[in-house]
Amino acid sequence: MNQSGKTLTEIIEYLKPILNAISDEEASIKPAPNKWSKKEIIGHLIDSATNNHRRFIMANHKDDLIYEGYQQDDWVVVQKYQDRDWLELVDFWALYNLHIAKLIDQIPSEIRERVFTNHSFDQMAWQTVPKSNPSSLDYFIKDYVGHLEHHTRQILPDYEPRVIGTY
Repeated sequence: MNQSGKTLTEIIEYLKPILNAISDEEASIKPAPNKWSKKEIIGHLIDSATNNHRRFIMANHKDDLIYEGYQQDDWVVVQKYQDRDWLELVDFWALYNLHIAKLIDQIPSEIRERVFTNHSFDQMAWQTVPKSNPSSLDYFIKDYVGHLEHHTRQILPDYEPRVIGTY
């Protein structure tokens, strides 16, 4: 098992019961009119999982790491996460990320660690990489987990990240 998949699995298994203990009412509170509620943050993380799941699969058969971004705010609004059941969102988020962790574990190290000079991480990674710097799928996977933990801290401010700052 590669470390990123194992770490993602550990994070999800740790967080799920904590998130399940949050009430639907609390998860619906918006800290400010233009800020996402906990429901919308988890919804955004589901959307991130959706987009990155596809990217992680495509990386197995590409000669570059060029990917399109997506309109994050629009995705959250269109799917009306604010009106959804909190526990349903948490369950879907957890199951989807456990699925992604298994996918990550199955990607051969030579694919994960292959360095590319042609990537779009300067535009669509959470922690961007200058276009002039080479990067790898392994970096992007860690970036995905770091992004997940970043938003987790918005929901659970006392959460201690396992990946942020380690790459």
